[in-house]
Amino acid sequence: MDIHEYQAKEILAGCGVKTADGGLAYSPEQAVQRAMDIGGNVWVVKAQIHSGARGKAGGIKICKTHDEVEAAAEELLGKRLVTRQTGPAGKVCYRLYVEAGANIAKELYFCFLVDRESERIVMVGSAQGGMEIEELAENNPEAITRIYIEPAVGLQAFQAREMAFALGIPASMLSAAVKTIKGCYRALRDNDASMLEINPLVITAGDELIALDAKMAFDDNALFRQQKISELRDKTQEDPREMAAADRGLSYVGLDGDIGCMINGAGLAMATMDMIKLAGGEPANFLDVGGGASPERTEKAFRLVLADEGVKAMLVNIFAGINRCDWIAEGVVEAVKKIDLKIPLIVRLSGTNVEEGRKIIAASGLPIMTADTLAEAAEKAVRARNEMVAAAQGEN
Repeated sequence: MDIHEYQAKEILAGCGVKTADGGLAYSPEQAVQRAMDIGGNVWVVKAQIHSGARGKAGGIKICKTHDEVEAAAEELLGKRLVTRQTGPAGKVCYRLYVEAGANIAKELYFCFLVDRESERIVMVGSAQGGMEIEELAENNPEAITRIYIEPAVGLQAFQAREMAFALGIPASMLSAAVKTIKGCYRALRDNDASMLEINPLVITAGDELIALDAKMAFDDNALFRQQKISELRDKTQEDPREMAAADRGLSYVGLDGDIGCMINGAGLAMATMDMIKLAGGEPANFLDVGGGASPERTEKAFRLVLADEGVKAMLVNIFAGINRCDWIAEGVVEAVKKIDLKIPLIVRLSGTNVEEGRKIIAASGLPIMTADTLAEAAEKAVRARNEMVAAAQGEN
C-alpha cells in the first residue's frame, strides 16, 4: 500500500526527521489560506498522487505570490497527471500539499527498502539527488552507495555515519545526519514499511537537513497490525479492479489485455498468462482465488473479472489439490446463471473431484466451453476472443 507525500512526512516528523512547514488543501481557497498560515514569500504547491516524477508531469509549482498559489491550485486540482510510474492512464489529483519554500544548497537522494534477494534492509544514498534513481543507476551507478542492514541487529550508528560521509554531508552536520537517518529507519521498521524514499533530502543554506519529499510503501500483509497506517489508504489512487479484489481478500493485478483469467495458485496463474501470450492473446488480469476457494468465493472472483468491461473472453483454469473442482464448478455455474454473460467462457479443471466438476458444468446446460489441457484452454480462449472482436468490427 502506498501513501501520499504529506502522510509520509507526518510519519517522518514523528520520528524526529525535519520537514518543511506545510498544509493540506482541497480547494484553491484552502491553498491560499495554507500559504498565509505558513508565511514567507515562496511556497511550493504539490499535487498529491501516488507516483514519483510529479515535477516532470507539471505536478509541482513554485509560487511567489498568493495569486500564483491560487492559480496553481486551480490548475492542479482535478488534473490527470501522467508519469512513467502511472502509465498512460495517469492519476487524478484530488488534494494538494502547500509547503514553505526552502533555500537549497545541495540535493541528496536517500532511501531504505527491503531487498528480497539478500533478505535484508538496504540503505541507498547518493550525493546526486533530485533525479530519478533509475536514471542515476543507468547513467552513473558509481554515484550510488548501498549499505545492507541485518534486521536482527538493526541500523548501527557507524552505518549511519558511513552513509552521511558518502552523501557528502559536512562534519559539522554529522550529528543531525545520523539523527535523520536513524529516524528514517525507525519509521520504516516500526510501521512495517517496505520502502521509504526521500528525493530530495536537502541541505539548506542555513545548514539544516530537511526531507523535501517523501514516499513510503507498506507491506499489505502487515496492515492487520498497523491500523493507523491502513487508515491512510486513498482508494482514489488505486486501480478500482485491484481495490475491489483487495476488499474481498483476492490477489488481483490488472493488466492491459482482454482475456480475463481466474486461476488458483500464483505459479499456475503465471503459466496460464504465458500460455495465453504464446497462443497470441493478451491476459486482462492476474487473479489467484487461492487454495481453499468456496463456491461463494469463486462467484465473487468471477464477478470481479467480468467487471472489467474490456474483457472479451474469460478463461478459468483450476488445478485442485487443497481445492475441489466441484466447488469451483458450482461457483462458476451459479455466477453464469446470475450474470447476463455476453462473452465466451472457457473452463479447464484438473485434480481433486475433477469428474464431478465436469459433470456439474455439463449438466448446467450453459454455453461453457471446456478443455482438458492448459494449451487447449489458452488456444480456445484466444480463438473465442478473436471471434468476438471480429464480430464487433463487423457490426460497426
